[in-house]
Amino acid sequence: MNIIELAIKDDAELCSEILNNGRKFQQEQGFVQWTEDYPNIDTVYHDIETEKGYVLKIDGKIAAYMCIDFSGEPAYADIKGTWSIDKDYAVVHRMAFSKDFIGIGLADLAFGLIEEVCLDREVPYIRIDTDFPNKRMQHILKKNGFVECGVVVFQGSEKIAYDKVLK
Repeated sequence: MNIIELAIKDDAELCSEILNNGRKFQQEQGFVQWTEDYPNIDTVYHDIETEKGYVLKIDGKIAAYMCIDFSGEPAYADIKGTWSIDKDYAVVHRMAFSKDFIGIGLADLAFGLIEEVCLDREVPYIRIDTDFPNKRMQHILKKNGFVECGVVVFQGSEKIAYDKVLK
């Protein structure tokens, strides 16, 4: 069974490990999107405490970690480009997958479940950003129906901004 649910404090160490593996995977792909300082274990604890940290579980095992933030992203107010609509939205940050589950289409599964969480909360709109060199995530976003909207500055660097209006 595949589910997405709020992470709990007992999940924090594993979620941080998943993020660290994501950082290493980025470096192996030839770019640095996440620095050695961000995201870190404190980021995960903050996500959990503010009920923004989520885990994707496959048959009860944590396969992915992500932040789904329904309070918006201040950096998205200034976009070089145009968002598809101007409504309440969810932001997805810090998505990473357990190395034990890589290669099984986990990103597509994750986005499908994220959409369910958003629709359950009556928020039919998602925004996300990624670095220019992160071609893999750009491909995943487009494959999952996200539209490139422009460029935002997040954490001091320009990122490609995407959004998706859910049906």
